[in-house]
Amino acid sequence: MQFTSTRNPALRVSFREAVFKGLAPDGGLYHPIETPDLRDLFRSFTPSLSFADLAALLLPRLFPEEISREAAGQIAQRAFPFSPALKEIHPEIQGNIKILELFHGPSCAFKDFGACFLAAVMEEFLKDEAAHAVILTATSGDTGSAVARAFYRRNNIDVVILYPSQRVSPLQEKQLTTLGENIHALEVKGSFDDCQRMVKEAFVDPQLNRKIRLTSANSINIGRLIPQAFYYIWAFANLSPAEQESCIFCVPSGNFGNLTAGVLAWTWGLPVKRFIAATNINKVVPEYLQEGIYKPRPSVKTLSNAMDVGNPSNFERLSKIFSENHSQMHRQIEGIWVTDEETLATIQRYYKAEGIFLDPHTALGVQASERYLKDGYTPRPNCIVTLGTAHPGKFLEIVEQATGKIPPLPPQLQAVLELPKKATMIENSTEELKRFLIEKF
Repeated sequence: MQFTSTRNPALRVSFREAVFKGLAPDGGLYHPIETPDLRDLFRSFTPSLSFADLAALLLPRLFPEEISREAAGQIAQRAFPFSPALKEIHPEIQGNIKILELFHGPSCAFKDFGACFLAAVMEEFLKDEAAHAVILTATSGDTGSAVARAFYRRNNIDVVILYPSQRVSPLQEKQLTTLGENIHALEVKGSFDDCQRMVKEAFVDPQLNRKIRLTSANSINIGRLIPQAFYYIWAFANLSPAEQESCIFCVPSGNFGNLTAGVLAWTWGLPVKRFIAATNINKVVPEYLQEGIYKPRPSVKTLSNAMDVGNPSNFERLSKIFSENHSQMHRQIEGIWVTDEETLATIQRYYKAEGIFLDPHTALGVQASERYLKDGYTPRPNCIVTLGTAHPGKFLEIVEQATGKIPPLPPQLQAVLELPKKATMIENSTEELKRFLIEKF
């Protein structure tokens, strides 16, 4: 599988090049040229297959010239000592909704899958080099903590994380600012969109790139999306035959990397009937799906803060997958947006009815799934798999506001609460970011 830029189809690079460059030199995103047919492999997967073993089988099929079967097994075992889980819930509306729990990794968020894979594959590719790489990434919440944990103390790699000041949860901030050593947190006076703009501008700055080997670990990097596609495949393999016949995935969406990963799996032959793009009031993509006009705008702060994105980067990739054809995209993706009030009510309702704690992002996805069933969207699925993107313990204040109870913290979250914050405050200026990078590295 080779990759091209979303803005220059003449450009061709290998997976290795795409992983380390992060962003194409023209400012576009790397995007697969080939569309492999993996239907035969998907049919062989059974519920007894572990997630790591599934990844080890997929990698050499996707990258036969770059990742051997032996290397695939080593990468998968290093990256995935944790696994997704598929749980049933019982909505008030008639229908089958399951939650794909993706928060059992080191930072308790779905982004652990992409970050840990990227760390393992970079380590594999770098092991024979004496080179040094600097990972530059922007986060609206969970990406930063996942990247920090995945790359902590990795050889020959430093990580610089930009996050918007006072716009991530206290626990998210603790996770990405308490490690130190090769992890450098920059607290930006601005929004996530500012952080993302600064990172993009740094990647196309000639002076900076002559001095430092920059790469990215957020969903700009195609190496993050590939392993995220794997958990859609794993979830499908764990459904009953009847559920597989008519399955929809509901994806809480902000920067749209997670949804793009699912759509990639669909292009490889995963027989998904449709996707739901569930957003908060930052509803740029749902509006596009309804109206056919893409109108990015500044993000608005909500309770589901990791989804507060007004100009999602991965919309560019989605557009390429569907040949920039609005009708084709809308046939496969339905957009549903959810308010903060609805999100809180959903958290409260499921706790009262089933004793289940939901984080605000997962609750938003559950609410969107319920609305899809209630409002008679088509096709009518036998099963909606809603992605559970974060552990409720990462959003203690919001969950307590909705339920009156504090969800229990898993050990990996409990451990960071007492650690001191280590972050550098900077203005929302690319020049200030450049100055930091050049002085540091």
